[in-house]
This record gives sequence, structure tokens and C-alpha cells, in this order.
Amino acid sequence: MDTIFDLPFTLVSFLITLSLVVFVHEFGHFFVARKAGVKCESFSIGFGPELFGWNDKHGTRWKFSLIPLGGYVKMFGEGETMQAVEGGAETPPPARELTPAEKAVSFKHKTLGQRAAIVFAGPAANILFAILVFWGVFVVAGRPVTEPVVGEVVKDSAAAQAGFMAGDRILSVDGAAIDRFEDIQRLVPMGHGLPMAITVLRGREEIALNALPRVIEDRDVFGNVTKRAILGIAASGERRVEKPGLVEALGWSVGQTYTVVDSTVVAIGQMIKGLRGTEDLGGPIRIAKYSGQAAKSGLVNFVIFMAILSVNLGFINLLPVPLLDGGHLLFYAIEAVRGRPLPEQVQEWGLRVGLALVLFLMVFVTWNDIVQL
Repeated sequence: MDTIFDLPFTLVSFLITLSLVVFVHEFGHFFVARKAGVKCESFSIGFGPELFGWNDKHGTRWKFSLIPLGGYVKMFGEGETMQAVEGGAETPPPARELTPAEKAVSFKHKTLGQRAAIVFAGPAANILFAILVFWGVFVVAGRPVTEPVVGEVVKDSAAAQAGFMAGDRILSVDGAAIDRFEDIQRLVPMGHGLPMAITVLRGREEIALNALPRVIEDRDVFGNVTKRAILGIAASGERRVEKPGLVEALGWSVGQTYTVVDSTVVAIGQMIKGLRGTEDLGGPIRIAKYSGQAAKSGLVNFVIFMAILSVNLGFINLLPVPLLDGGHLLFYAIEAVRGRPLPEQVQEWGLRVGLALVLFLMVFVTWNDIVQL
């Protein structure tokens, strides 16, 4: 029976996850656009033909569309480039001179700062959403804490070769301070087998060790095949749950959001340098798979997964690639320096290059997903 309901459950989990994360992103654009006085003609979750929707008192058409792989906000006077970024499929009307009343609610006629704020608001909303989710999780469920003291060193492991001993208290890894054993479990896989400088406290003496973690092929708790770097040590103490106050939890949530971004940046950098394979890149199929797995493992894990996905969506959209929000912000930065926008032809070619890059990436990650399946 579990197998029969696996696919529908996964699809529902995927639709909930993606719809919520996309809604947060687009609502960021929408909210700031409204505050700036821009008329928002439609707000769509999904692309293609409308399935159902309604109009609000401001004339915005809120709708769900057939293809649930994104969304967009169509703003009056935003131009073809902005529509392409958000995936709007509606054809803009022929160019004409706008009336003063129309210019007052047109995206194109807003100040450079207002346009930049509207574009930036989408990724910012994704990151803020993640901070709030992590904050709620920390307040309600706390976080696991294990003292960073070595209890066991696996024979012939990377740790054994580096000179680790039971009882060593790990103080830092590559200069990053270690407060709990969970920090080590995060930092070692991030290094993906690169040499690491680790400082331990042995008795009263600080000792510098150099370790070369080994990359092994393993399966996670859901049975997914993964490659991860390990030292070969186990903690000596028991894990406890630490629950913070509201202010401390907020600090933890900001730190956790930064950690997600940092991990993504490090992984991308390693791929570019050829230190890490591209098998970790995933697309809609893998997101759907992981959505279902996270939902099955409990509500807390499910909302954490949505928060991580939200952070990644916000970060990726800030990359300076035409077609993404970051590409528009790059154009606006150039406009601020030049004192006038880039020529339409330059923006159009930038859009074409950005579209080609995004399409290539989509095909590549989809192929990765199929291979993983």
C-alpha cells in the first residue's frame, strides 16, 4: 500500500513545497511593487493556461496555472525583459505613449531605486521566509547539541592517520570555531575531501592536526546514494536538545540561513574548480523526490526542507545572470553608473544569453535527476 501511494504523496508534497516557495518569492515582488504604486495586473502560481482564479479590489488577477513549475507577477509597463524573468506568457500590447495616469502606475516609469527594490524583494522574501521558519523550529523544537569531544577514533581512518586521540576536544576546523560536534559534521562534508587544519585541546595543550577526510559513497536515511567526506571519529557524549529564548533563536536562524548560503557557494565553487562532481545538482524531479521524503519524515523536516529550498531559490535568483533577478539588478547598477539604461538591443542579447544558460542548466539537472532515479 505504501508503494501505491508513494507517487501521489510525492506529487502533493512537491506541489505544496514549490507553490509555497514560489508564492513567497513572487509576493515579495508584488508587495514592494504595490507599495511603490505599481499596478499589478496578475499574480500567477504556475505558467500556461489558467486553471482558476479571482480578481481583487485593486484589479489584480490571482490565479493558478496549468504548469506548476514557477510563477510570475505581471506589472503594468514592466517591459518584455521583466516578463521573461518571471515567466509571464501574456503578450504585451503594442508600444504607445502612456497617459500621465498610466505612467504613475507603470513599473517602467518608476525611479531606478524603486525598480531595483521591486526586483530585489523577491529573493529577499525567500531569505526572510527561511529565517522565520528556522526561528520557529528552533523555538518549538530546539536544536541538537553534542560536546565536540572525540570518543572514538576509527582504526586506519583519516582521523587516525592525522593523530586524533580519544578525549581530544575539537576547537576549530580551518579557522572556524567549533561549539558542538554537529559543527564538525557540517564542515567536514563541505570540504569534500580537501585537506583540513584542525586544532584540538588535549589535556591543557592545543595541538594542530592536518587531516585529509576520505570521500565515501554512502546512503542517507532515505536510501539516496550520496558521496560524503568523513574523518572517522565519533563523539564521546550524549546528544541533548537545547532550547533558546526568542532573541537567541533569531540569531541561530540567521546563522542557519547563512550556513545554507555558504554551503551552496562552497559547493558551486568546488564544481567550477573541478574538485566536486556535478551529480549533486538537481532539478524538479529531485526536488519532488526530496519533498516527498521530507514530508514522510515529519512536519519539522518538511518545513526545514522548504526553508532550505527557499534560501537556494533566493540565492540563485540573485546571481548576475540576465533573465534572473540578479541580472536585472546588474543592468540597474550599470544604469546608475552610466546615468541612463543600457540600449534595448544590448538588454535583448543579454536576455537571450541568459535564457540559453537557464535552458541548458534545466536540461542538465533534469538529466542528472533521471540518472539518479
